[in-house]
Amino acid sequence: MKIFNSLEEVKDMEGTVVALGNFDGVHRGHQQIIERTVKSAEAAGLKSAVFTFSNHTRTILRDLPPVKNILYPEEKASIIESMGIDYMFNIPFTESILTMSPETFVEEILVGTFNIREAYCGFNYRFGHKAAGTPETLMREGFKHDFGIHVQEPFKINGIVVSSTYIRKLIEEGKMEECALFMGRMYSIGGEVVVGNKLGRTIGFPTSNVMIDETMASPPNGVYITYCTYNGTRYPSITNVGVKPTVGTYKKNVETHIFNFDRELYGKNIKVEFIKRTREEKKFPGVKELSAQIESDCIMAKAYHREKGSL
Repeated sequence: MKIFNSLEEVKDMEGTVVALGNFDGVHRGHQQIIERTVKSAEAAGLKSAVFTFSNHTRTILRDLPPVKNILYPEEKASIIESMGIDYMFNIPFTESILTMSPETFVEEILVGTFNIREAYCGFNYRFGHKAAGTPETLMREGFKHDFGIHVQEPFKINGIVVSSTYIRKLIEEGKMEECALFMGRMYSIGGEVVVGNKLGRTIGFPTSNVMIDETMASPPNGVYITYCTYNGTRYPSITNVGVKPTVGTYKKNVETHIFNFDRELYGKNIKVEFIKRTREEKKFPGVKELSAQIESDCIMAKAYHREKGSL
């Protein structure tokens, strides 16, 4: 997949079938739009593309609160590429795009730059100045500029419309199993392992610590059954998200104990996938009580992983 990071990079584009949207979670609703785009492009002998913004539109709309990200940019690109897309137009959302009329947006960007032949979008897709452009606008402009429009109806699971807003809510409530159902994969946090207080090692439960990225949606404090991926290998693990109230005052972080693993990971990158939350984080009278609770947590997590065949 070729990624274009600005409109200026796109030159003499061949005919494309384009999926339109922010795709900030590449959730199951987004996946259906992208899958249909790829199939349509293959059938028509055209190139498939995703048109999205490299920054959330809220970064320009300063009167609105910022939105937490669900995916890191490289994750988003990797998932989209894995679905067979040829081109990703990963364009910055700027003041000029913000103030562009829907008609100019279509004429200059979709038609003039992307050479669009077909477009796929969700039922709630909005574009142009003051979000005045709608799927109906696209249909009208498509008739004028000779490209087809396909609008996906709300994608529902158990009667609930799948949306990035709802997925953020699930993450923030620690509902990891439901989150995986709506995303089509487990929610994960990745990053470089940093030095912690090393208490875990002294009580027999060494951990790898990753700081919480404030721009990302994060689960509530508590203990989670997880998988931890390092260097391409996925390991069963257990994770505490929180501030370690028993042993001091710390910033919120992700602290993972990997079962049957004894390698030092400081400075290495890992990814932690969240399966389910088992309890809230709490303050214990002392380290002895904390250690006993961790041992109990690990027994339960190991039993889960054994049942799933991962341990």
